[in-house]
Amino acid sequence: MPSVAGVLSVWVAAGILTLFGALVCAEFSSALPRTGGVYVFLKDTISPWCGFLWGWAMFWSAHLGIIAASAVILARYVAYFAPMDDAGIRATAIGGILLLSYVNHRGVRQGSTLQTAVTVTKVAAIAVLLVTASRPPGAAVTHAVAPPVAFREFVLAVSAALFTYGGWHMVTYTAGETRAPEKTIPRSLVAGALIVTVCYVALNSAYLHLLPLEKVITSKRVAADAAEAMAGARGGAIVSALVILSACGVLNGVILAGPRTYFAMAEDGMAFGWLGRLHPRFHTPSRAIALQAVWSCVLVATGTYRALYTRVVYTEWLFFALMGVGLYRLRARQGYRPVFRMWGYPVVPALFIAASAVVAAIQIAADPAESAAGLAIVVLGLPVYYFWTRTKHANH
Repeated sequence: MPSVAGVLSVWVAAGILTLFGALVCAEFSSALPRTGGVYVFLKDTISPWCGFLWGWAMFWSAHLGIIAASAVILARYVAYFAPMDDAGIRATAIGGILLLSYVNHRGVRQGSTLQTAVTVTKVAAIAVLLVTASRPPGAAVTHAVAPPVAFREFVLAVSAALFTYGGWHMVTYTAGETRAPEKTIPRSLVAGALIVTVCYVALNSAYLHLLPLEKVITSKRVAADAAEAMAGARGGAIVSALVILSACGVLNGVILAGPRTYFAMAEDGMAFGWLGRLHPRFHTPSRAIALQAVWSCVLVATGTYRALYTRVVYTEWLFFALMGVGLYRLRARQGYRPVFRMWGYPVVPALFIAASAVVAAIQIAADPAESAAGLAIVVLGLPVYYFWTRTKHANH
């Protein structure tokens, strides 16, 4: 984005779209407070095959790709303090996955406690950075006025920002283990979307306050560059520690949420039955957690996580558009009385559906070959679904 207003408008637009999605998920969570999250919503309101494809894409590329990518980012920033080669970074990433998987294997309370501690520390660190950035050692940077940006470039920029907002729906996956989920999860979704949006807009305002726009555009590590402009050499260490915290939060959050989908699929007969078994002592889907950890470690060890994830990430928004359609179908059911009803219905879900479709379409148009490969990974799940369901019926 060639202007300060353009950069900040991207973060605001992505935050609004995330809030719309969070509101859709909030009503779903109130009406269908069951373990599995988006899988349950799609299965119950669109079709079982749609829910299966969501879980399929999650496991083979999307969510496990996030685990692998976050673990590698964590390891790279650990290397800031303890230099290591590529093999060491991969080993550290694998170690992080295994350690956090073990924490979540021990119980949802342990995983959620760790998540809370990391999040509180991270938000506090961001607040300190913002206060410090508001009083830089030198004069604030001024920026020239730039021409407006084309719609296509704006949407592509929003698509990139949405990657960083990703994960807003994961709180719904543990509904079966949450107290009063029909109230707790909607509140968490709305509050979380608003807090994250404020953090992103404030942080990027700080970067643009400390650095020229040209530097922001060309920087490979804008947060570190801003911190160095603010605090010198110490800034790099501060930001590295903050990124390690952020990576731990993302990594732990996905490790906590993902297995609940595979557990729900197994309970519905859409995955191997052994994935639906709970640990006798810790009452966690330990086998699903273990399988997730193994495949994530394979993606890190082979370096294939990036190719898989970047090709399939846009398909999430196709599923989100279908989830929005599913809300209309849910509202049409007789006797429908959820505890929480989203604000702005029916306009907000319609805007969410349209925006999700536009994001996916423009990403496809930007790179048709890679997008086709990603869609093929998802569609490959259809014959698996039909084979699985026919085999299950034949056995009964």
